[in-house]
Amino acid sequence: APQSVMPKSEETVRVVVRCRPLNSTEKTDGREKIVDMDPTMGSVSLKPTGNSAEPPKTFTFDQVYNDKTAQETLYQQTAAHIVDSVLEGFNGTIFAYGQTGTGKTFTMEGVNEPPELRGIIPRAFNQIFERIAVRAGEGMEFLVRASYLEIYNEEIRDLLNKSTANKLELKEDPSSGSGVYVKDLTSYVVKTTRECDKLRDFGAKNRHVGATAMNQDSSRSHSIYTITVESCETRADGTTAIRMGKLNLVDLAGSERQSKTQATGDRLKEATKIN
Repeated sequence: APQSVMPKSEETVRVVVRCRPLNSTEKTDGREKIVDMDPTMGSVSLKPTGNSAEPPKTFTFDQVYNDKTAQETLYQQTAAHIVDSVLEGFNGTIFAYGQTGTGKTFTMEGVNEPPELRGIIPRAFNQIFERIAVRAGEGMEFLVRASYLEIYNEEIRDLLNKSTANKLELKEDPSSGSGVYVKDLTSYVVKTTRECDKLRDFGAKNRHVGATAMNQDSSRSHSIYTITVESCETRADGTTAIRMGKLNLVDLAGSERQSKTQATGDRLKEATKIN
């Protein structure tokens, strides 16, 4: 499997760009590809449209992936080391940002079948429990909890709550050191990848999606799936060491222009909040 291209020892923010292939609508309309990805140099070149004599505009990032990149390759090189660090007691966040219809939800969620098309979130579940299976026992215990929320029209909703009308509040608790938190957010103890998947599927059904001219299943809210991993190690001298790491997996709603999405009514109201 490909090794991580991002050093584990660095506490840093990395920006990775992925380009999707042309979709069926774009092919039917006769659109042409103007984005060129150079994974070796980590650069993206945008060719001018039409007969313009302007040179391509080039932008450099920490890593870039073209439209032929497999989900597994992307995960191993960009996300796997973050998940490992969470098991060591660090906090990590992976989020997808970009225009509507660019493939953010496919990258984060993917599809369940075939397995090779599964995205970052289900692969992270699998990695966490694989690592725990290897390390648990002989004085090491783990507790894994999961929560799932969305931010829709600037309101926070618990996607694991059966009541779709729930609205939660953002709080801050400086005294405990926990910082900002969502009051009354449901948190479930999970013991297997399957249990995480079931919660994700349940929450996804509650999430706001809708059709626009640019995306038939456009995410109309920002979603955050959080996994908290606590470990307790009992040392040979009888003392214990407790670690807690938190992994935030974020699928942002896509930024959009009304002239392209042709959004009206509720869709237009959602777009103003998203942007």
